[in-house]
Formats: sequence, C-alpha cells, structure tokens
Amino acid sequence: MKKYSIDRTYFKMQTAEEASNNYAYWKSLNYTDRLKAAYYLNSVAFNFDINNPPKFDKTSFQIRTRK
Repeated sequence: MKKYSIDRTYFKMQTAEEASNNYAYWKSLNYTDRLKAAYYLNSVAFNFDINNPPKFDKTSFQIRTRK
C-alpha cells in the first residue's frame, strides 16, 4: 500500500456533484482496498504504527451465555 501524508491545513469546498463523484470512486474499489484505506486513516488519526497496532484490552469484557 502506498504511504500518503495528510495535509491537515488543506480544505476544499465541494459541490454535491463533486462529492457524489468521490463516493462513486470509493464504491468502485473492492472492499479490501476500502478497508486498507480506512485502516491507514485510523493509524494516522490515532497515531499508531500500521505494522504494529495496539493490542485490544480483553480484561474489560466478559463472555456470558444468554438464557
């Protein structure tokens, strides 16, 4: 996957038609590519290494059966 950098100072006003074209682009990708992009954006937003994600804290949850 390509490494992208995010320019947090950049903002572009879009018309509804331009936003619709953006939606069509993401829908044209298969779901694995969309998930990879989302995972990358999460790693940037939450500041973790994409190759070494944080571990899930399993001590906060319990498994119970429903009756």
